[in-house]
Amino acid sequence: QVQLVESGGGLVQAGGSLRLSCAASGRTFSRYAMAWFRQAPGKEREFVSRINWSGGSTYYVDSVKGRFTISRDNAKNTVYLQMNSLKPEDTGVYYCAADRSPVVTGTESAYEYWGLGTQVTVSS
Repeated sequence: QVQLVESGGGLVQAGGSLRLSCAASGRTFSRYAMAWFRQAPGKEREFVSRINWSGGSTYYVDSVKGRFTISRDNAKNTVYLQMNSLKPEDTGVYYCAADRSPVVTGTESAYEYWGLGTQVTVSS
């Protein structure tokens, strides 16, 4: 069982930065690939980024490449999402999720555990 708690969201102007954190409970955190998803108002939840168990492989949706960076600290049971050059279209609730499988995927159903999300609002 893994419990995930996101933090770090807030209101920021376009061009600004935020760093999201996702703290995980349990001693098996390092066995999971971790991902960030987001859901904009009135839209379906979408994949943003994924990092493998060791942190050696990362993946991003095209719309955030070059602006967002995912990382993890297994000693702290935490995964991060550094978001720079934020745009109004980045607004949404950001969720972290855990996947025990090493198969790289952005499909929601593959992720076993989810946090409750943190709100990110980017003003123009």
